[in-house]
Amino acid sequence: MKLIHWILLLLIVVVVVAAVVEWPLRPPVKFKTPYQAVLLTNNNVYYGKLEGLGTPTPFLRDVFYIQTTVDPNTKQSAAVLIRRGKEWHGPDFMVLNAQHVLLIEPVTEGSRVAQLIAAAPK
Repeated sequence: MKLIHWILLLLIVVVVVAAVVEWPLRPPVKFKTPYQAVLLTNNNVYYGKLEGLGTPTPFLRDVFYIQTTVDPNTKQSAAVLIRRGKEWHGPDFMVLNAQHVLLIEPVTEGSRVAQLIAAAPK
């Protein structure tokens, strides 16, 4: 009788451990759009092709960001989409710390950002 209790207890422990280990594993998120918007904890937003979502260090390739300029004469502000890579060090991708990613959203193909990316020179 005691052997049956031990086997039953072991079976329960195995089921609980399997559930705890398996529960946090979710299927990877698949985006239907080529570009995603990534908001970081420092409030910077980058647009690009996200790879490695679900890893500690996802990659963002073909990266863009919005830069706001103010005309000193008219005080009018204008937002311009900038392709990363024009900086002095010429980066062609970004490695992100997943702990600093607040949210990720798809950039829909008809959106203004998608249109500006499509029109951007390579």
